Amino acid sequence: MTPEGKVKKIGRATMTKMGMYHFPTFSGGYGRSGVPDDIGCYQGIFVAVEYKANGGKPTALQLKNMDDIRKSGGVALLVDETNVHQLEELINHEIQSRG
Repeated sequence: MTPEGKVKKIGRATMTKMGMYHFPTFSGGYGRSGVPDDIGCYQGIFVAVEYKANGGKPTALQLKNMDDIRKSGGVALLVDETNVHQLEELINHEIQSRG
């Protein structure tokens, strides 16, 4: 399994444990490029997670999609091996910070 695959596995297990509805996205022939790796809904809030590993950086298109999600009222997170174990806390913090 790739380092990014390991991060995805932990992140997806966390979202399942939280009771979040979520699914992976695909950018192949029928998908849309730049969409975060996982899309979900938690407590009525749209959540998107982009996974990276080994210091990987999101592309400009990934950053634009994440910014568009935030502007639309959703939560968009960049997760790697340094913060994947705090994913539940990161999601809850983003939702609670909405007021």
